[in-house]
Amino acid sequence: MKPVSSLRARLLIGILAPIALFIVINSVSLYRQSLAAATTAYDRTLLASAKTIGEELDVNGYDDQAQLRAIVPYSALEAFEADNQSRMYYRVSALGGDLVSGFEDLPVWHGKLPDRPPYAALVDFYDAEFRGMPVRVAVLLQPVASPRGRGMAVVQVAETLELRETLARKLLIDTLWRQLVLISVIAAVTVVVVQRATRPVRELGEAIEARADDDLSPIDAPDAPRELRPLVDATTRVMGRLQRLLDHQKRFVRDSAHQLRTPLAVLKAQVQSARRGDVPADQALREISQTVERATTLANQMLSLAKVEQLRQQPESVTLDLAECVRDIALDVSPLIADKALDFELSAAPAAVPVRAHRWMLQELSRNLLHNAIKHSPPGGALWVRVAADAQSAMLTVSDEGSGISDELRQRLFAPFAAGDVASGSGLGLAICREIVLALGGTIALENRESGGQVIGLDAVVHLPLARDNR
Repeated sequence: MKPVSSLRARLLIGILAPIALFIVINSVSLYRQSLAAATTAYDRTLLASAKTIGEELDVNGYDDQAQLRAIVPYSALEAFEADNQSRMYYRVSALGGDLVSGFEDLPVWHGKLPDRPPYAALVDFYDAEFRGMPVRVAVLLQPVASPRGRGMAVVQVAETLELRETLARKLLIDTLWRQLVLISVIAAVTVVVVQRATRPVRELGEAIEARADDDLSPIDAPDAPRELRPLVDATTRVMGRLQRLLDHQKRFVRDSAHQLRTPLAVLKAQVQSARRGDVPADQALREISQTVERATTLANQMLSLAKVEQLRQQPESVTLDLAECVRDIALDVSPLIADKALDFELSAAPAAVPVRAHRWMLQELSRNLLHNAIKHSPPGGALWVRVAADAQSAMLTVSDEGSGISDELRQRLFAPFAAGDVASGSGLGLAICREIVLALGGTIALENRESGGQVIGLDAVVHLPLARDNR
């Protein structure tokens, strides 16, 4: 069975099904109550017939010696037969069952009076069969007294069920068609109400469908019902994320085309110059190798910048020890540190510094900061890396003894391709660091370190949110 996917169908079924069930139950209950009331009314007629017969009895003798006599013409019961749709029969007998008057083949009553009869008289009602027809029988224990004696008579009056069955069918039909009309009215009202209630959903869908393929602007739906606001807001946020992804992709393609064009053009010129013999072969190969190395570095950094945005859209992360990641990267760049004979020091808190992040992000952040610090440190200078934590954040500080940066350069150094030294860098390292830190919800800053009014180095300070668990 295919599940219901339409919101309108769900609403209609959810509303109409309980109502229909309630109406069915109510119809059955109403029918039973009406039938019970009709049965009580017809039973009263039977009781009246029995009392009429009992009033025509006479007795000679007392108690066990009593002899009953009935003068009841059958025509006396015709007044109780309704429209000739049913027939009535009677039997008058003594307590022992001896026939006094009436139909001899009407079975003698051998039942028991109810403990709490519905009437003041000694009467019992039961269903039986007489002459192949179902009948309803009233039994009246009638005391009989006269100047000549006293006794007890059993008066039985039976009625065929045609009239009762006709009334039952009429009650059932009347109940059903009234309830069907009620269900139809409720269904029509429900359909109209649901149709009007879901109209804003359809209008919102049509408005989004009518948009251009590249239109990811926020959804303007000021008249949307309050219940639709979470959906509208969530859709707007998704569109915003998609717009940022598209903008990042466009920017990446534009920057890639612009930045790779220059080293490729230089490489082409160097190859042509080497083929003409303008420079010695060894020099040409060195220049070509340097150009290829710069182009490779640029391509790798641009791919890293794109990967940061990709990981930003993937919330899955784990809790990592920031100090451990920094130590691993420091080990990787140790040949560069040794090549410049730097006095390197790494200090970390004795306890783990937990940060929720992708491992690649922390490693790329540490690698770029260390590369920048090594590149701008003078040979034989000092290089410090400190990892610490306070109550709220984890802190990574990379300090070198370089010449620092100017205030003007500090404002644009985190922008892509804004290198401090155009000849030696692509300008993407700090941009990658900034994107990683922002993706992790932290901050990064470059601060000159001064002594006696002179700049003696630069500190790169990163603050990241501290994870609350060590999973």
